[in-house]
Amino acid sequence: MLIQVHHYVKQNFEDVGSRFAEEAKQIHKGDAAERPIHGTATVEETKELAEEGVPFVALPKPELDS
Repeated sequence: MLIQVHHYVKQNFEDVGSRFAEEAKQIHKGDAAERPIHGTATVEETKELAEEGVPFVALPKPELDS
């Protein structure tokens, strides 16, 4: 199931890479176009997002069988 979620996100969300936290804040404040995004954030960045009330979901990376 987790692999399917990751596949859906990759196909339907804009990859903003390591700019995720900044981009999410911009969208939340209305300073950037609202759109679905995905990327990476540090533990500190995710704490800041939560403190500022920015909605986000952290997904674990699926383990792929060899």
